[in-house]
Amino acid sequence: MIKNPFQIIHDTTPPADIPRGAVIALGNFDGVHLGHRTVIAAAQKIAKSAGQKAFALSFEPHPRSFFNPAAAHFRLTNEQAKLRLLAGTGLDGAVVLDFNAARAATSAQDFINQELVRRLGVSGISVGDDFHFGKGRSGSPATLAEQGERLGIKVHIQSHVDLSGLPISSSAIRASLAEGRIRDATAMLGGPWFVSGTVIPGEKRGRELGYPTANIRLDPHVDLKHGIYAVRVGLGGGTDPQRFDGVASYGRRPTFDNGPPLLEVFLFDFNADLYGQTLDVAFIEYLRDELKFDSIPALIRQMDDDSLRARAVLEAAPGAFPTLGAIG
Repeated sequence: MIKNPFQIIHDTTPPADIPRGAVIALGNFDGVHLGHRTVIAAAQKIAKSAGQKAFALSFEPHPRSFFNPAAAHFRLTNEQAKLRLLAGTGLDGAVVLDFNAARAATSAQDFINQELVRRLGVSGISVGDDFHFGKGRSGSPATLAEQGERLGIKVHIQSHVDLSGLPISSSAIRASLAEGRIRDATAMLGGPWFVSGTVIPGEKRGRELGYPTANIRLDPHVDLKHGIYAVRVGLGGGTDPQRFDGVASYGRRPTFDNGPPLLEVFLFDFNADLYGQTLDVAFIEYLRDELKFDSIPALIRQMDDDSLRARAVLEAAPGAFPTLGAIG
């Protein structure tokens, strides 16, 4: 049986194109971590028992960015990455609502009436126990449960998910990435953290050193620890990309120019032009801190050692890669 394409509903989607009676998982879903996936799985279970579709509902931009645009906000996943991860969970689609001044001023009750009931016609809702919505964050899971009983909408409230006694959260994952604790981040996410980016021209120093790199400029708010990583790279997107193992440096290149942060990826056993192509780079393990070398030979010796270590790490984790779905 062929599954229907992942459907994305926006504020501009015509009512005729919105399936009535769907069950929604409600949240921001930054990172689509294990806690989020538990909320999503509950929505899918309710939908399956009712013969309905299951969607995730989130907001763009992230409300935190809207309310405090001047503050640096490290998002684990931009909109595109989040949707690909949501599609990978087996959901039927996602509702992406614009978070703007009008929506920020909408009361919790009006949001339920106008969006969930009138526009989407939901039959069920799954939500984490710490999610709030509506003007002044006045809406809570308890609000949804109360209104759901009145409106005949099944509401599931998911308690917080812990891992080894520690609560899973997007902020905890950000902290792990900032400290180079890649294994901790992977455990909370349920798979490797990844970034996507277009390969840009560089200084071609890597080619001269015998390590030609694909260079990607990440969002300036990405707070990933500077250093060397074992990575697995997806090329071609979609649900079945080509995959290559490699080693990557993220940082300022202190041996050369100490410039703005740049992700430089060296793919093992690969020899082709990648300029202009989009890569998915999954971070499998942190290898070492970024260092300044006194000589080029010393740098090359360290790069040789980094490559050997990265190959060993990746060989021990042959299937490590995020589960991504196609979003069209």
